[in-house]
Amino acid sequence: QVQLVESGGGLVQAGGSLRLSCAASGSIASINTMGWYRQAPGKQRELVATISSGGLTNYADSVKGRFSLSRDNTMVSLQMNSLKPEDTAVYYCNAHKRRVILGAAYENDYWGQGTQVTVSS
Repeated sequence: QVQLVESGGGLVQAGGSLRLSCAASGSIASINTMGWYRQAPGKQRELVATISSGGLTNYADSVKGRFSLSRDNTMVSLQMNSLKPEDTAVYYCNAHKRRVILGAAYENDYWGQGTQVTVSS
């Protein structure tokens, strides 16, 4: 099992900045991609940004140029700038494991408890 502990989040005015951090512990071997997803009220959970173990990043179009994801081994940080009211959501840290055993691939997703980000207009 992988445990994910999130920190950061809170209330900020539009145009402001916040930083989210997430640390993984436990069975951290074979963690491939880590990142952040978010879920606004009445909406499905959506990808915000992910980063591979090799440092390759992937951002949702809605956050490109405003958010920056970094990774230090099993800790990821999401710097969120120029925040907008539509960024308001619960943000969840994710860790994705992929293992190949005897030619068969096994994949698992682990989630943090979520942290609230509220951007006021």
